[in-house]
Amino acid sequence: MEKLNCHCGQIEIEVNLTKGLEDLYRCNCSMCKRKGAISTVIDKKDLKVTKGEELLKFYQFNTNVAKHYFCTNCGIYTHNQRRADPNTYGINVGCLNGITEDELFKFRVRINDGYNHILDRKK
Repeated sequence: MEKLNCHCGQIEIEVNLTKGLEDLYRCNCSMCKRKGAISTVIDKKDLKVTKGEELLKFYQFNTNVAKHYFCTNCGIYTHNQRRADPNTYGINVGCLNGITEDELFKFRVRINDGYNHILDRKK
């Protein structure tokens, strides 16, 4: 189990990174391009909020399926329930305890094309 937290430390989350940090991405949807976080996907069952759940709020837009969670005290985005698969979360890799700035900015990161999401395409 790995731990992640927001900037102020009021929110703590345990995550099971069964696939490690092999598939990292940045999404280019209107929300994610603004937050710029590097993310990885985990199953919903592999995330447990252990502290500060009452301080977590989420923001939704467009189809109102995805939930982008953030700390109401410091504003840091910690994770999101994904629209592509609501049984998974994207977690903010920068919030993982033990990740240094050097490591974070040397990871290979792909672009996830949320801007052209399949659910937004006109038939």
